[in-house]
Parts: sequence; structure tokens; C-alpha cells
Amino acid sequence: MFRISQYMREIASPTPLPAPGAPKRGPSGPVVIWNLIRRCNLNCKHCYSISADTDFAGELSTGEIFTVMTDLRGFGVPVLILSGGEPLLRPDIFEISAKAKEMGFYVGLSSNGTLINDGNIEAIKAANYNYVGVSLDGIGATHDAFRRKEGAYDTSLAGVRLCLEAGIKVGLRFTMTMDNAHELPNMLSLVEAEKIDKFYLSHLNYAGRGNRNRADDAQHANTREAMDLMFDTAWDHVERGLDTEFVSGNNDADGVYLLFWLQKRFPDRPELLAHMRAKLALWGGNSSGVNVANIDNLGNVHPDTMWWHYDLGNVRQRPFSEIWVDTSDPIMAGLKQSPRQIKGRCGACQYFDICAGNTRVRALQLTGDAWAEDPACYLNDQEIGIEDGGERLAVTPYTRESQRALGL
Repeated sequence: MFRISQYMREIASPTPLPAPGAPKRGPSGPVVIWNLIRRCNLNCKHCYSISADTDFAGELSTGEIFTVMTDLRGFGVPVLILSGGEPLLRPDIFEISAKAKEMGFYVGLSSNGTLINDGNIEAIKAANYNYVGVSLDGIGATHDAFRRKEGAYDTSLAGVRLCLEAGIKVGLRFTMTMDNAHELPNMLSLVEAEKIDKFYLSHLNYAGRGNRNRADDAQHANTREAMDLMFDTAWDHVERGLDTEFVSGNNDADGVYLLFWLQKRFPDRPELLAHMRAKLALWGGNSSGVNVANIDNLGNVHPDTMWWHYDLGNVRQRPFSEIWVDTSDPIMAGLKQSPRQIKGRCGACQYFDICAGNTRVRALQLTGDAWAEDPACYLNDQEIGIEDGGERLAVTPYTRESQRALGL
């Protein structure tokens, strides 16, 4: 996840960089996105878990989930995102949520919003979620077409409003394709009009139902336009003192593209460009298999939610804490290698330290090779420094001398 607003605040008020050579600090453990249930009341076009409105056999019991949570907490996992399918269809969702909060996790609920209603809003409030995320694919009929259910937009928005009225932190997730890219300005307007706390732009990844629809993915020019709008909007909110959080995901080239946006927006501040170059390198881009993990409804562990076709192990047979550190698996060995050994444009890119080769599952789905270049990188060869000619960013390497020049 690329935290756009964090970097916009960095533009407004730069914070010190660590001393050159200082060890990089990482989280205590990976964020775990947990698909507790595969059943869903919708049949979304881009669903990565290929859910349906039917019960799926073999899902983890409440007791098994508690056992896994104990292992996760002991392993240092700080965050659980409870997802599905539709997690509110699970009868024990509030029991699981209460246990997770009791154990000290940051707990998020990822829902389609249609089942948030007057009958359960008090229970959702009592669960004390740190965050409730609701997916919308556009306004009105656009959303309904993606969700394949008439009236889904109105029902989901009603759920969002109930959460806001209850004082719950709420975010919208928007997965962009060629079919709904035109809705992004409307979605950003909705965020401000409804005073929604967070907006997450997800680039379509080639996994699950999204893999079958990859021909509909937003083309590179549309992606650049979308990111310009995201950056402009996030900066505008910072300038106006609004606390809205804007983030993007599933395309780590966004971090590199921010540098080009900065160069256009602040051409007279080269020191800011150098500072942000260093800050983005500290972020380091894609962290699948390192700082983000997925457990599916059957207990299978994956490098992230887009890797459902690839199992690392099952928490019924082996604790997550053992599975996650096992680099005898070639995919995990490659993901945990630093720097990763990526081929093609990604491997030659001068900004590899910022995005880490982007999304590996996308390369795998399209080429059969998890270590091939990411075909969804929307930067051209000249921009990433692998072709002579063309304009390039003039960025001072981050050394102790450049740190002094920046006054840090």
C-alpha cells in the first residue's frame, strides 16, 4: 500500500531522514488480511477470491481461528484485516472481532457494505473496529453493474453513512478498470461530500476474477491521469487542513510516479525532490511475502491476497509463524530476498529501490514467470533510465553530504 497522504504531509513539513547506513526499521510482523469466509451476497466482476452466495466446506472454526490468532500475536503480527467473501455473513464475526481486540490487534473490517444496517450497526460499533472499509466501484449504475446487483450502490452507501453516524472510521476502496476509470473524480467528490476518512485506489491486479478480466484493465495513460488526480486531490486536502487519508495499492510504480509529479508541481525545489527520493526508498515498495500476508477461509497461507492460486502451507498443519519464515519455498525465498532478483525493465530500473519490482503475481499471471518485469508499470523506458535520451529526474544520491545540503 502506498500512503499518498503521508508523503503529501512530508512535502508540507519534511521530517528528518535517518543517518546514512542506519538499519532500516520494519514492522514487528506482517499485516494479515484474513478471508474468514468465502461466501458473499454479491458476485463482483473483479473478485480475487471468486466468491459466491453459497456455503463453502472446510472453513476454519471459531476455535481454530482463536488458536491461529494466538500464534499470530506471538509472532508479532500487529494488524488483522477481517475479510471475505462478506465477513458479516459469518455468524461468529463479532466474537472473532472481540477476541482480536482483546488480544491487542489493530482490527479492520473489509465489507461490501450492503449488510451494514440498522439491525447490526450497534454491534459493529461495539466491536470497536479501528477501521471499516467498504468497496465501491463508482456511482449508482456503474457500481451496480460491477457488483451484478441492482441497488447495491444505494445499500452500500447507506451502510457507510450508518458507520459515519456511529463515529466509526470509514474508508472507500475503488478498484479501477477501463470500465470505471471515468468515475474516479466522482468518487473523490463523494469522499469529501460525505466526510469519509479514507480513500483507497486499487489498481486491478491479475488474480481471481480480475485475471479473467485483465483486458478491461485501465491502460497506462489512464493510470497516469488517475494518479495525477489522486496526488492533486491529496495535496489539496493537506493544504486545506483536511485529515482525509488517500492511499493506493497493487501498483508500486505509484511511488516513483510521485517523483515526476513533484518535479512538475515544485520545479523550483530540487532539495524537496532529493528528500522525497530518499523517503520513498525507505518505504521500499512491494512487500508481498514480507510485510503483508493472507490467510484464506480454509487456512491456506498466501504471500498476499492476490496469490490464492499459490499455497505456502496451511495453519491446520503448521503454525503461521513457521510457514512465514520458511524460505525453502522458491516464491517466498525470492520475495524475501533483498534486493529481489527481477528481470527485464524492472531489474534495470534506476528506481528499483523505491518499488522493489512491483507486483510479482501480475508478472506470473501474464508471463508464467514470477520474476519477469511487471507489465503494468506505466512509466516509460526514458523515465526509468534504461534508454538514452529523454528527460530524467536530477536526483542527488542520498549520502551524508547530500543530507547536510538538505539541512538535515
